[in-house]
Parts: sequence; structure tokens; C-alpha cells
Amino acid sequence: MNLIINMHPSKAGPFISGLTVLTIALVIGCGSSATTTPIITPASVPVDSTAIKPILATTVLEVGKQRLAFLLSDSEGIIKTPNSLVTAFYMDGDGTQSTSRVAEFNLWPYGIRGSYSTYFTFDRAGQWRLEVQVNGNGGYDRVQFDVEVLKKSLVPGIGDSAPPSLSKILADYSSLHEITTDYSPDPDLYQLTIKDAIENHLPSVVVFASPAFCTSPTCGPQVDAVSELKELHPDQANYIHVEIYDDPAAIQGNLDRAEIFSVVEDWGLTSIDGYFNESWTFILDSNGQIDDRFEGFATVIELDRALRKVMTSGPTD
Repeated sequence: MNLIINMHPSKAGPFISGLTVLTIALVIGCGSSATTTPIITPASVPVDSTAIKPILATTVLEVGKQRLAFLLSDSEGIIKTPNSLVTAFYMDGDGTQSTSRVAEFNLWPYGIRGSYSTYFTFDRAGQWRLEVQVNGNGGYDRVQFDVEVLKKSLVPGIGDSAPPSLSKILADYSSLHEITTDYSPDPDLYQLTIKDAIENHLPSVVVFASPAFCTSPTCGPQVDAVSELKELHPDQANYIHVEIYDDPAAIQGNLDRAEIFSVVEDWGLTSIDGYFNESWTFILDSNGQIDDRFEGFATVIELDRALRKVMTSGPTD
């Protein structure tokens, strides 16, 4: 997708700051439901080097409900305040329709980075502007960035049936290092193919990642997070890691030798503009339908919340 970023700070005075705090409090008080806000027309101001800078972790957006995740930084580093307020404007119309949600901060392992995430429902395809308000640099700042919402992406989305792919399993190889770049792989993640998991009527967690070649600003130890999730619910779901690259043993640290595994293509990840090896995690219900998806790194807390949701419902005929 084409991402257009328009960054600027807005140092609010006492009245505006108070109004912002009140708005956030009202949204939190309403739970996770979307809240219609007064009509606001986004203004364009010059870029400031001291402004909050966003890194969009969710680059594939489509009509419907999905997780939206992003990182924020300022001159002092990654911003880690507990919440931010995200407002979406539909720009292909008059730019005045707005919906707001509170995004929670999720600290990543090692405590260095973290991202904000929330769930948005986009009701139409086209250009949208996201405005994020957060407490940073001693006041309430805001940053805006434009995103394209697709009518439907090639990556399976919420409500889609999971492709019954024949991912690699340990039983077919002499060593785990033939099927994963993970230096200390968890054997439990290579016992079932995705097809097997869909057919055994348990919820599933399927992670596409290349542990040794995690290179983007929004990737993290996602396979380790899935292993940790498995320890929380060891017999209540299937857990599968799909390596991005087809022959890890042949790469030997040189990605010039690397070829994308065909199952990664089956799931539409290679259709993403500029895709390299970003991780994706999918939560499947007991019927093999996708109930949630996570682009980029997702914490154990986020994954656990999504898995618990599908663990409460059994298979349907």
C-alpha cells in the first residue's frame, strides 16, 4: 500500500488539553465500542523535527474490523504512555466523518520498544487519515498519517476460511534446522500442518515469521511469544510456526540464497507491496475460520486475549 505521512505537533493550551483528557476518559468509559466525535476537519501544518513520528505496524487495511497497530517516537525515544486517542477521517469524501478509539500501549520484550494497538472498523474503501493524540514532549501532541483502505486484501482476513496449507513438520525432516531459522526452536510448533490443525477441531495459532532475519522496525520475537502462549494453554489449541524461507539450512546467513516458502505465498503475504519477511500471526477458531490477525509483532497479552475468545466456542456443523 502507499503510505503518506503528514506529521505535526499540536501543543494544546489548558482548555484543549483538558478537553483531550475528557475525550479520552469518555472513550475509555465506553469500553472498546467506537465513539462518534464532533466533526473535525484535519488541518495541515509544516513538519517539525520535534514532532511525534509514527511507524505504522499495520500496513494492510481493508473494509471491516481489524487490529490497527503503530509505534510512536519523539526526540527522547519511543513514547510509552498508557493510551493514545486515534481518530479516523474518511478523506475521499469531505474529510469530516470521524470515529475515535483509544489505543493501548503494549510493551515489547526487553522493555525497549512497544506499540499502540486498537481495533478499527473501516466501513468503506479509499483514503483515510488517522490522527493520533498522545501525551508527549510535555504536552498533548498529535500526529497525522494517511492510509489506504482496500475493499479486500489478498491476505486472509477476519471471517475468511484459513487456507489448508501443507506447512512443514518435523516428522518429514531429520532436523528442525532444516525447516526454521530459529536458533533454539520449540519442537511443539512443528508437529502439525495447517491442514491438520484445521481438521482437528481445536483453535489454532499460526505464526509466519523468520526468527533469524527479523529486520523491520515492527518485528520482534514473535515465535517466542507464540511458544509462551502455548505454555499458558498447552492442550487447548494448535500452535504452528511457518518459516518464511523455504530452505533455512541453505541460506547460511546469506539472504541472496533465500527463496520464499510456497505456503507464505498461499496466504497472500507476498502480494503485499514491499514485503520482505514481516511476521504475521493468525488466530483460527475451531472451524478453521480466521478470527483475528496480527501484522508485525504482537505481545503475548494481545495473543492471549484473541485466543481466549475462540477457546470459549466449540466447532459448528
